[in-house]
Amino acid sequence: MPRFPHRAGREVLDRHPRLPPWIVKEPLRLAELHGMKRGLRESGLHTVCEEARCPNRGHCFSQGTATFLLMGDTCTRACGFCSIASGRPAPLDPAEPEEVAARVAALGLRYAVLTSVDRDDLPDGGSAHFATTVRAIRARSTAEVEVLVPDFQGDPEAVARVVASGPVVFNHNVETVPALYSEVRPAARFERSLEVLAAARRTGQALFGPGFRTKSGLMLGLGETEAQLFEAFHALAGVGVDILTLGQYLRPTRHQLPVRRYLPPEEFESLGRRAKDFGFRTVYAGPLVRSSFNAHEVTRGDGLRLLP
Repeated sequence: MPRFPHRAGREVLDRHPRLPPWIVKEPLRLAELHGMKRGLRESGLHTVCEEARCPNRGHCFSQGTATFLLMGDTCTRACGFCSIASGRPAPLDPAEPEEVAARVAALGLRYAVLTSVDRDDLPDGGSAHFATTVRAIRARSTAEVEVLVPDFQGDPEAVARVVASGPVVFNHNVETVPALYSEVRPAARFERSLEVLAAARRTGQALFGPGFRTKSGLMLGLGETEAQLFEAFHALAGVGVDILTLGQYLRPTRHQLPVRRYLPPEEFESLGRRAKDFGFRTVYAGPLVRSSFNAHEVTRGDGLRLLP
């Protein structure tokens, strides 16, 4: 049985094209990262850094930081861009929230990011597990917590449950423009993601005041047009998203969607400036920008930030 049986009909024999010179993936220094990786393995924890083959994982691990992947390493959806395996997930581990909190405290993190696979098999989409983990971290350390959540199938109670646990940033990525959803995010809907972000903003600002932030991001290079991007910027700004990230889609393995175009750094700068005009508090743009990369600094900043 192949690891990605849901993608059996997708062409998997094409080769990776040569990367342009401005895409420089930082090499993994395995000896330096051994302690971090061993600690995660011993605690049974997963990171999206490894599962999704993030190009910045060497940088983040060497800095002693990671984005924790909750609720296992098997997703109930099969998004075209993602290398995380899909299938039937294992039951939730009730010890995971405390184990994540203990690891955050042991690493001395100032800022922790929590994300997850989609768990459409759970009645609440895993929102209670997110909330329990946020509270466990806050009880053990002074680390601020950002959550990067799935859409919970649009359940406003699930959104409110996570927000009420006290993250400083509620992040939900729309990933791409609506016209590409059938290929990139076939089990999702752009409008539903907007509703999730709007509900999070309303609840968060009612509970915590104007300091509460919402965040979203898009991957570029999947075939979107500039006009479609501007429509997406307008829609995200319209529901009050504070922080927008724009990064280059990089194909994790040959099983995922191919890259249609590599955007040069100067185009990211131009798009970032245009996005800022829509009213976002912060825009972080660049080929290797990822949703949780440098998350603490981006959350604290204002204006346009560029990552070459």
